[in-house]
Amino acid sequence: MQLQENISSTDYQAFTKLVYDRVGIALGANKQSLVVTRLTKRMRETKCATVGAYLRFIAEAPDQSELILLLDAITTNTTSFFRESAAFEAVDADVRVGLKKGQRRFRFWSAASSTGMEAYTLAMLLAEAGATAHDCAILATDISTRALAACQAGIYSAAEVEPVSEPLRKRWLRPHGKEYQVDDCLRALVTANRLNLSKPPYPMKGPFDAIFCRNVMIYFDIPVKQRLISACHELLRPGGLLLIGAAESLHGLKHSFNIVRPAIFRK
Repeated sequence: MQLQENISSTDYQAFTKLVYDRVGIALGANKQSLVVTRLTKRMRETKCATVGAYLRFIAEAPDQSELILLLDAITTNTTSFFRESAAFEAVDADVRVGLKKGQRRFRFWSAASSTGMEAYTLAMLLAEAGATAHDCAILATDISTRALAACQAGIYSAAEVEPVSEPLRKRWLRPHGKEYQVDDCLRALVTANRLNLSKPPYPMKGPFDAIFCRNVMIYFDIPVKQRLISACHELLRPGGLLLIGAAESLHGLKHSFNIVRPAIFRK
């Protein structure tokens, strides 16, 4: 089989249109070199000689399995425990205030959870605050089935758990061979589901006390961002927090959030 190494602009546009239509990710011309490299790798592995053949392969794959593998290849699933800690500090403060006021039900959404380190960081903070003695639940969603499987397993390398302080590590992480697994009681708080953020309305009803929607809008254009942020506003309780990535903003979007500090907003 002779692989079509030189991809025409027409083929690239057809490919980017499919990705945008399916998952809302906008792949501009500035990303063509990177995307084509990853695309040709997937074409080689699936034995598709042309872009047209590969697009048909994507369309025919059950459960969008090939599309998910492709997205894993062209996007960066960077995450870590306690990443951009100001967000967790803001949520932790709200939870502790809520507990003092008698709140006994807490709901949170990690909207682009990747392998789950964000959700489990939140779970540790809830446990430390005493909220897990009450009605707590964390929804972790991602479009990648591979990332969600890692989230459900809750198993991480020694390097990955390095940001977790020694006291928290001893309380909430269990040795698992050469790795660590999140304690069962914390994993029980987290439900991992597949969700396409570009296609609201979403199946969950909320209301959520806080939504972590961090480092995913960088892949979306304004119309997709607008739909996402409007849906997040609808799903938050009054006074709830929206946490976005430190490199992101709501600039150019219509919303009624109040800014608490950069990347932290309140409904």
